Amino acid sequence: MEVVVVEQSNMRVYLNLLQGYEAELSAITGKIPNLMGLFDLDTELVDNVFGLICYVKDRPIGIAAIKKHTAASFEVSEFYVVPSVRSKGIGCEFAHWIWLHYQGEWQIKQIKGANKATVFWRKAIKSYESPYSENVLEDSYWGEVTQQTFNSSK
Repeated sequence: MEVVVVEQSNMRVYLNLLQGYEAELSAITGKIPNLMGLFDLDTELVDNVFGLICYVKDRPIGIAAIKKHTAASFEVSEFYVVPSVRSKGIGCEFAHWIWLHYQGEWQIKQIKGANKATVFWRKAIKSYESPYSENVLEDSYWGEVTQQTFNSSK
């Protein structure tokens, strides 16, 4: 597995995978594509948000958008692994890579109805061997969300 930061040279790869993510979530969010057949994005890579692409055998199989709140406080804003490689541990490995390389306080939110995502994040954090707290709260953008918070510093 190789993880790279999104730059202009690989932005198209990131955006292409992000469309798959948006399409998959549309069953929950109710979003439909615009007139060009593309989904509008919820998180753009600007200011304090950066993107990562996960490659396996030189193929892009996942993306993440990370919001950096402070030097040691982060949030997973978007996270996607293509369905054909799920259940093989790659998503957990990708998440663990992120937490090892960006150590500090983390928060992750899942929108109501994204039950598989909640199960995934619980498993990923537990296998990272970090205690975490979880609660349900009202997000100003998403409405009801499940949120996990933990510290990735080892």
